Amino acid sequence: MARSVSSRRKLINTGLAWAIGLLIFFPILWTILTSFKTEAQAIASPPIFLAFDWTTENYGIVMERSDYGRFLMNSIIIAGGSTILGLIIAVPAAWSMAFVPSHRTKNILLWMLSTKMLPAVGVLYPIYLLFIQLGLLDSRAGLVVVMMLINLPIIVWMLYTYFREIPVEILEAARMDGATLKEEVLYILTPMAVPGIASTMLLNFILAWNEAFWTLNLTAVNAAPLTAFIASYSSPEGLFFAKLSAASTMAIAPILILGWFSQKQLVRGLTFGAVK
Repeated sequence: MARSVSSRRKLINTGLAWAIGLLIFFPILWTILTSFKTEAQAIASPPIFLAFDWTTENYGIVMERSDYGRFLMNSIIIAGGSTILGLIIAVPAAWSMAFVPSHRTKNILLWMLSTKMLPAVGVLYPIYLLFIQLGLLDSRAGLVVVMMLINLPIIVWMLYTYFREIPVEILEAARMDGATLKEEVLYILTPMAVPGIASTMLLNFILAWNEAFWTLNLTAVNAAPLTAFIASYSSPEGLFFAKLSAASTMAIAPILILGWFSQKQLVRGLTFGAVK
């Protein structure tokens, strides 16, 4: 009887998980389907799900109209550069908070997290003026710095959580054997926290890839990433839904592929230190 109840509960939980997953994935699926429709079919009422004339014309128009490769390269450089720069700063910060804490450590962590609650538009004007003065407007370097700063609190929090799960006795033993601070961080701490660091890198890369507010306000042509590439298909005359869907599919495809192949590593990192 107990086994039957357990099996039924497991079946219900599995069904709910699939239902939620499909619900979350449906907007992406609809975008992909719409990208293969004509403009008339894309705005048809009632909506057409599968019974339409499939066409790749939208992708051809998007490739002819826009330099997709340049937008893609900008996204890779901005997301990758901000991730690497963020780790360079966050690893020492998280190490000090995790293994050399002070009575203000928790307050500092909470203050860092509270900065994520500040509306981005509230600091847009001063940052915009600062970028003009420094010559960073519409530059990859400027966006790398901005992306790193807006995601730094999350990176530090995640690494701090992972580092807290590592027994401090291991680091103390390394110190007793004569390990320097650099050797302790590079050769002892970092290898033990690889799952956590990898998942942090992936999450930061995804957040930087998907960021639209700062990229649309701080770029024009030279450093415009894929988020600006998508926005270019909105015009004063209206939205071209089929072409917009094609551009969106081309923009999200690389990050979807990355997430698909790295999902095990991401889950492993997010559960790093949990009771298994």
